[in-house]
Amino acid sequence: MKIKISISSDILTKPIMAEAILETGVLLNISQAHFDRSHGEVIADVESGKFDVMCKALTNKGAVVTKLNIPIKWDENECVECGACVSVCPTKVFSIAEDFSLDVDDTKCIQCGTCVDMCPHNALSLGNNK
Repeated sequence: MKIKISISSDILTKPIMAEAILETGVLLNISQAHFDRSHGEVIADVESGKFDVMCKALTNKGAVVTKLNIPIKWDENECVECGACVSVCPTKVFSIAEDFSLDVDDTKCIQCGTCVDMCPHNALSLGNNK
C-alpha cells in the first residue's frame, strides 16, 4: 500500500521515520522524498496489514499519514498520445504499444505528479486520496 507521510517544520529535524521503523519493526520502501526548510513529504510502500501500526507510530510523532489508494487518472478522450508522460515517468506507468497507442499500467504509479505537470492536454490527474 502506498502512503504519503507529511512532516511539518517543527519535527523536520527529528528522526521520526527511523524511530517508527525501530519501534514497530515495520519496513517502509521509500519511493520518493522531498524536504525543504518548511516541510517534508515522503511517498512509501508499507504492507497493507501493517499500515495501522505504522500510521499510529508516525502520527504519535506528529506526522500526517495519508493512504494513496487512487492512482493516476487518465482521460483517454483528452489524451493525444504525444508521449510526454512516457519520457518523464520514473516507474514506467506509460508506454507506447506496437500500434502506437498509449498503454497505462496504473498499478506502477507512485503518484509523484511528474506526468501531470508534463501533460500538455491536461489528460492526467491525481485522485483525491484519504
